Parts: sequence; structure tokens; C-alpha cells
Amino acid sequence: MKGPLAGLMQKAQRMQEDMQRAQEELAQLEVTGQAGGGLVSVVMSGRHEVRRVNIDRKLFADDPEMAEDLVAAAINDAVNKVGALSQERLGGLAAGLNLPAGFKMPF
Repeated sequence: MKGPLAGLMQKAQRMQEDMQRAQEELAQLEVTGQAGGGLVSVVMSGRHEVRRVNIDRKLFADDPEMAEDLVAAAINDAVNKVGALSQERLGGLAAGLNLPAGFKMPF
């Protein structure tokens, strides 16, 4: 292949390699989601795997329903942080391809 199409294919190949490398790096990162002013915290990997959950034990005795809500909120906070980090790390990789406006990459 020659011409613009060949250049585009080379850029796409490099982008794919860069994206794979960035995804592997992202998977190794950990984020901490918190709720209730730190009463509940969740540590999550870049692959959305929950690694640790810390809950203030007094919270269970005082209000178990609130503890459940705070665990859910802390997980959601961690998921949102992973999503933002993914967008930050992976979103710029397609910038050099000059894709049409509104074209969304699958990440």
C-alpha cells in the first residue's frame, strides 16, 4: 500500500500498540474511592477489580443501612475515578488519526 492509506494504516497500528501498552499500565494502577468522609474506602484496580474495602466498624453498630449505602457510594466513586483515568490515558491516543467529528473510539 502506498500513499495516504498506507500512512493511515501505520498510524492505526502504532495507535493500537500504544493503546495496548496504556491499558496494561492502567490495569496496574490503583484508585481509592471514598464515602462518608472516609468512613468507607474502596481500593480498585484499573481493571475495576476491588482489591480492598475498609469500613469504620462503629458505622455498622450505629447504622447498618447507612454502611451499605456508603459501601455502594465508595465503589461508585472508585469506578468513576477509573473511568476518568482511562479517558485521560487512552482518550488522546487517537488524536493523530484526524477522525471525523463525533467518531467515538471503543473505550
